[in-house]
Amino acid sequence: MRAEMLKLRPYQPGHFETLYEIDHACYEPAIAYSRHDLNSYIHAPGADCLVAEADGEIAGFIVSEQAGTFGYIVTIDVLEAHRRLGVGTMLLNESERKLAANGVREVTLETATDNASTVAFWEKHGYRTRSLKKGYYPGGRDAFDMIKSLVVNS
Repeated sequence: MRAEMLKLRPYQPGHFETLYEIDHACYEPAIAYSRHDLNSYIHAPGADCLVAEADGEIAGFIVSEQAGTFGYIVTIDVLEAHRRLGVGTMLLNESERKLAANGVREVTLETATDNASTVAFWEKHGYRTRSLKKGYYPGGRDAFDMIKSLVVNS
């Protein structure tokens, strides 16, 4: 499968269980969101959730939030079978485009310091480490607090 065969679309309530299952496939149980937390993030004020579909099946999703000129990537989850095919990049690019169109100037996120491929993904997309958050994740794992400036469309 190639990224060009993907469709991005807005989240619909019928997607929730699939997104919950994808989150649990992507992250270990201590880090994956509970149903309550994932639902809260998707429906938070200023939240946006985009879904990537491949052949009618959900391959991944991204949840972002906006507060004024600041954006935040809550999570980006792509099923393993669809990784390294451009799914994450398509989700991130569209999410950033929407945030910028709504006046967001900076986007932040946290990512585990011990996950080299994920850190490389964020760096490839222009995110830079702003600080280290010691013990951010369960089990005392550290996180990088990362930031990216967006070009705002006028």
